[in-house]
Amino acid sequence: MERRLLLVSSSTLHGGGYLQHCQQHVARFFGRDVNRVLFVPYALHDRDAYTRTARDKFRTLGYELDSIHEAADPVDAVRKAQGIFIGGGNTFRLLKSLYDNEVVTEIRRRVLEDGVPYMGSSAGTNVATVSISTTNDMPIVCPPTFSAIGLVPFNINPHYLDPDPQSRHMGETREQRITQYHEEPDTPSVLGLREGSLLLVEGNKATLLGTTKARLFTRGKPSVEYDPGSDLSYLLTNQSDSGDEGLRL
Repeated sequence: MERRLLLVSSSTLHGGGYLQHCQQHVARFFGRDVNRVLFVPYALHDRDAYTRTARDKFRTLGYELDSIHEAADPVDAVRKAQGIFIGGGNTFRLLKSLYDNEVVTEIRRRVLEDGVPYMGSSAGTNVATVSISTTNDMPIVCPPTFSAIGLVPFNINPHYLDPDPQSRHMGETREQRITQYHEEPDTPSVLGLREGSLLLVEGNKATLLGTTKARLFTRGKPSVEYDPGSDLSYLLTNQSDSGDEGLRL
């Protein structure tokens, strides 16, 4: 079975409701073969309220939603899941809870071996990658490792922000922080997903979707801009090649 991933930068855009900006992609992604989706609300403290928000939205799209935090056995819930959606919040809290509930290995197996569709938003997108080292979140708790589920061989920086030339803020830009990450050896590429962008992975094919460009950072190479609709499949198979498409910056 081929892996199927929908990795979203953010669940909500300014002026819109929860998942409104990507709801057509969500419905197309889960399709008609999925009736129920397993929701993972571990990234927020109030899991009940978070589940209500997600459940209400998914019902409007034609899906019932079960929350893993309501299950007697989280691992068994993953084993029975038709589809998985991990929501946003604090990435450190999310990853620690995934390890505490011993579901990291089972989620990886279901997605990579059984082809169960996986959707992530924000923190849920972070944990689908190699590690959470390029999250924007504060380490409010300490997971046992920064290593994540590893559904793709690169990292993602959701909510990627470009430097504001009018700003008087003197702290590091997002670009500078990712560059600092790449000063460390053996660090994977980082895809900066701006608000409104999402990545669809089907087997060994990856396509940038949404309404905004994404920016790819690769250690020792110039960053590259990609338009919506761009084919980023090479990221899934060859991390040593930064690709020939896109606008180098």
